[in-house]
Amino acid sequence: MTAWETVVAAIDTGDPQRVAERVLALGERERREVAALLPAHIAVAEERAQARELERFARRERENEAAWREHVRRAERAGRTVHEYERWEWGTPWNALPPTEREDNWADSLRVAGAATIGGAAAVVAWLNRREFQDRGMMSGATAEILERVLSTRPAAWQEDFAARAALRLRPAPRRRRRSDELDTLTLAMLRRTGVVPPAHDPLVVAWVRRPPLREDPLLDHLLPRLFEAEGVGAVLRGEPAQPPARGTWLAALTKLAGQGRRDLLLDGCVRRFLRGGDAADLRFVVRLHELLQPTPDEVSKHAADYLRLLPAAPGPVAEAALRHLRGLDHLDQAEVSEALRALLFRPERKLVTAGLTWLDAVARAWPGDLDELAPALGYAFACESADVQGRAVRIAVKHAKRFTPVGAQALRDSFGLLPHQLGETLVAVFGGEAAEAPPEPFTPVPLPAPRFADAFPGPVTAPVELGPCGGGWESAELWLAGVVRLHHDDRDGLVARLSEWRLGTRSHERPWLDVWQWCEEIARLILTGGSPADGLPRGGAVSAPHLFLLRRWAEVHAALRDGALPPYLLAEPTEGTGHVAAGELVARLAGYERRGVEALPADLQQALLRLPREVAPEVVARARRLTSQAGRAAARWMDGGCPEPVTEVGWLASGRLDPGGEHRDERAPAGTRTPDLAPRIRVAPTGLPLVDELFTEPGRRREGQGGLLAWWPYVMPSHREVVALHVVPYLLYGWPVQGAGPPEAYALALAGGPWGEGMALVVAFFLADPSWSKLPVVRARLLVDLAARGDEDAEGIGRQLGLLLRRTWFKPGPVFETLESAAEQGAQWEVWRIMTGFLPVFLPGPEERPQTRHTQALAFALRAARWAGARGPVPCVAEIAERRASNNFVREARRLHTYLT
Repeated sequence: MTAWETVVAAIDTGDPQRVAERVLALGERERREVAALLPAHIAVAEERAQARELERFARRERENEAAWREHVRRAERAGRTVHEYERWEWGTPWNALPPTEREDNWADSLRVAGAATIGGAAAVVAWLNRREFQDRGMMSGATAEILERVLSTRPAAWQEDFAARAALRLRPAPRRRRRSDELDTLTLAMLRRTGVVPPAHDPLVVAWVRRPPLREDPLLDHLLPRLFEAEGVGAVLRGEPAQPPARGTWLAALTKLAGQGRRDLLLDGCVRRFLRGGDAADLRFVVRLHELLQPTPDEVSKHAADYLRLLPAAPGPVAEAALRHLRGLDHLDQAEVSEALRALLFRPERKLVTAGLTWLDAVARAWPGDLDELAPALGYAFACESADVQGRAVRIAVKHAKRFTPVGAQALRDSFGLLPHQLGETLVAVFGGEAAEAPPEPFTPVPLPAPRFADAFPGPVTAPVELGPCGGGWESAELWLAGVVRLHHDDRDGLVARLSEWRLGTRSHERPWLDVWQWCEEIARLILTGGSPADGLPRGGAVSAPHLFLLRRWAEVHAALRDGALPPYLLAEPTEGTGHVAAGELVARLAGYERRGVEALPADLQQALLRLPREVAPEVVARARRLTSQAGRAAARWMDGGCPEPVTEVGWLASGRLDPGGEHRDERAPAGTRTPDLAPRIRVAPTGLPLVDELFTEPGRRREGQGGLLAWWPYVMPSHREVVALHVVPYLLYGWPVQGAGPPEAYALALAGGPWGEGMALVVAFFLADPSWSKLPVVRARLLVDLAARGDEDAEGIGRQLGLLLRRTWFKPGPVFETLESAAEQGAQWEVWRIMTGFLPVFLPGPEERPQTRHTQALAFALRAARWAGARGPVPCVAEIAERRASNNFVREARRLHTYLT
């Protein structure tokens, strides 16, 4: 074989090490021949590598297909059906992960071949940086080591020339690149090997800091000064933790160097980098290094002029560091301090302005003579967008008011117009002048929309062609179940023909059957084949009470069908879109049973009773009393005052105690703590109807497997929405891994009947507070507006639960107030005010609690709500706060609200 053929054979192995061995063994003339042929071989090498990869892929596909066929044959011999999804299961012999193979590194193989054969240093640098190789991907670390060994065989002067040229060819790396290119590693290694002075090139410095610092690095003296000048260094090092700096990081290495005689260089470099400016994130590393160096007062004094220059426009973290160190100096003259304060208080950042006000207050106490020179700086703080900062600036002005001459007072009065009306009034009372006018409230009351009610329930299924699928919502499932029972009696052959159109599996579902559609299939299978397991109900406690009640109705039909005891129709088939059954219709259905001598199915009867309206006409009750069957007598008792009236409440588990939630308690868990547990409680006398009594017991913990049936629960007990709400409560605060409650349940409960309690109030409050289900406040407000339009809500109770949610969960006041404001704009302004009267006593801090911005925000919104509704009359908790002697924003807002109400 010729020299070229041996090199090509090595390249085709995709192993750069083998290529290096072959090429270094060539003579000088053979190397020149190889170098001349290499450029034309790039496309050929890539094409051959792709062909090898395709062959490996095809081989794996053939092996997988053979394994799949063997799997199918074994399953057939065992009598097991193979499902299609098994084909795509990971980790199986027929879908195994590709074997770990050595990478076919044709590009790096060519790099090595060129580095060993091309003559000039410039040509080798160009060869290693060819676009064809760059497009193939970054070079591996192993290849970089091979290239270094190959290049080390060249003369020393050649290596120096290569190192300098390679350094200048480095380019800024994209920020999204997670690892460094090993061409950079090769360049740095050659610079260290040769000892050549690195060129002044920013990407070289960036490549240097991309790698952990070396304990003894020949490049340190050359590149360390440029660490603070090269663009891109901060972006690379921004993620290094500073407290404490981890071993092997640049922060740790540089901090150590500071103790080895380079402290001045590093401090000067930090300040110099601050003055050059830049993005805050890119300066983060330099700020951390600067703070780790802990400049002494003498060092800060040396750079005092530079630190002062940083205050007006440097990024926030830089300005904060500069201010912190300047405040430690005691020899700054008044002019410098005044200028620094003006620079700080003119900035938009709340944190910096707050720090500036703290400094101004301290300076004012020690300032000799009047404070007129500080008045312009204080006036700048009045323009800050933060209400807290404005309030603090006003308090400082009032605190030092006697030390301003008429000139300083006038300077302050010129800025009063920047303050909100109430803060301006505070200063006017001290300094005179005029405050900004209070902005008019842009609110135009509108009437509530027409009330919306549930849609009519579809007519019953009376012909096989009308029997649709069982899937979908509760309506289609109820129609299907009632339709199957009715058609089984009236047109069994037609029912069989209709159900024959279903594609049923060859086997029954694995038990227990937790979904209604599984029961539908088993009922259909029983009608078509006469065979189905006897009982597929889950064990008691495995699912929630409403879920189990629903499954029992389908199980009851399945059992009656198997035993030949199916009635001609069901009693509980709804007549209204809320799930109700008209009382007169139920009496007629029971009378039909009595005429035919049919016994009512227990679950069907009890479901029918739960669906009766709460108000039954006297003449219907009289008809029910004439019924003689056991089911008829039970219905008559229910209509004639036997409907259960439970006592309900929701307890909140806070601070290890179960708070019944009826009073303002000091031990309530503050907002921001762990999510609390909710404890729904139901107390009611037994009805003697076992399935009903199960539903009127206290809900237990959340259970998996509720699936889509959670949205059906309101239609199980449409006259007892408070009980349903309590069953929904455990599914509110958590949505994973168990499916949580959603707006459909809340809307269904709102349309249902029955008295309100804490459960209903909590469900409505939850969906007013939770912004995750809709980003639009107008959508989140629709539930409250609908309730207000029907005059069907406990607004104060909703407000109380809103307060508890904001105190004890992750919800924030902002989205809540946006939702309430949208409800007021849609005509529910009076209901919004009533909600606030229930909200404030629970949400506002007690005497031993510290008020926060969120509490001030709540009082400000309450004032707006009161104005929208034209409300009058004191709110006790607000009156108590208004009478306090403090003068902070929280107390001031309480006084404004109390003054308006009284």
